[in-house]
Amino acid sequence: MEDLQRQLEAMIFVAVEPISIEELEATLNELDEENTIGKKEIEENIDSLIKKYKSKSHSFELVKNGEGYNFLTKKKYREVVNLMLKNRSRRRLSKSALETLSIVAYRQPITKGEIEKIRGVGSDYAMKKLLQRELVKMKGKSDAIGRPMLYGTTDKFLEYFGISSLKDLPSPKEFSEEDLSDGPDDFPPNPEIKKAENS
Repeated sequence: MEDLQRQLEAMIFVAVEPISIEELEATLNELDEENTIGKKEIEENIDSLIKKYKSKSHSFELVKNGEGYNFLTKKKYREVVNLMLKNRSRRRLSKSALETLSIVAYRQPITKGEIEKIRGVGSDYAMKKLLQRELVKMKGKSDAIGRPMLYGTTDKFLEYFGISSLKDLPSPKEFSEEDLSDGPDDFPPNPEIKKAENS
């Protein structure tokens, strides 16, 4: 019983989205096909976990969210957690990430191939980081051969730089003067930027 609770606790904890009883059941029974575990037993153990995490000794709680379960920070501690996350999101971008973001901002919508042509180096890692931080996003596909993905900035990009719209972007030199060695002429504003802003 105790081991089952810990297994359930671990799976729910690492799940990015609420995890259902059915998925928990399928995973447990795949792990041990000889000792089948039913939904009722799983539900009983989850109920015990819910009661356990209601205790004041825990800063988060186990809740049912739609058809699944997940852990959430208790209301009392959400303010400090949100502040920490906000501060982390403002951490300085690396030179390569900022350079890539600058190009996306002023040339959007733009393909990764076009970004790499401007930079002269691969941009896989920088793009991955920018996508993870939700500063850029996919905005459709190009009409070019192979239909490569187009990228543009997000609302989080605006928040990150404290502006309300793309029209408020500073000149390329102001935007990157501390971190970029390339001049602004390397990536002049794309006339498509207005289209991206209105999309």
